[in-house]
Amino acid sequence: MTADVDTIARNALQWAEEHLGSTDYTTRCLAFVEDAVERANNIEIFGGDYASESARLYGAAGSSDPPPLGAFVFFRSVGVIQGVRRDWGHVGLSMGDGRIIHAWDRVRIDDLSSLPALTPAAGWDALSATGWTPLSRVLDGSRPASWATDAAAAAVEQQRHVLAGHREAATSGPTEMIDP
Repeated sequence: MTADVDTIARNALQWAEEHLGSTDYTTRCLAFVEDAVERANNIEIFGGDYASESARLYGAAGSSDPPPLGAFVFFRSVGVIQGVRRDWGHVGLSMGDGRIIHAWDRVRIDDLSSLPALTPAAGWDALSATGWTPLSRVLDGSRPASWATDAAAAAVEQQRHVLAGHREAATSGPTEMIDP
């Protein structure tokens, strides 16, 4: 990787801020932060299919230290998407000053401490902090990439594919899948 982590973080935050107010990423918070990092820097990163899975894969942990610039900040977020109830998680990108930019009802900036007070969608539990992981960890294994597709359209298609797999698993197992 030729760019340093701070440059990648600043590019990602600039891309994310250009999408403030957009509703294109509603229920696709992980796609939003991944697109911010990937598309602003022409790289591909490799996390999970949804935010709580990425939190586990990246080893996100609670800390009394504020998350640094570009860190992925994770929350527990339990609710139903297309008939599947589980901890899908929620994630935002740290702005390095106690605020995160994230996709909620729209792309927005919030103080980190205020996220548990956000009104969740009907049938969803309130957010609770899981922890954060530094951008350097997220970048492990990243590789150069170019992106020809529209970011929001690609996020919709990716979510459709992931949810199809979860619906298939739900019909052969328990109806409620809540991760611990």
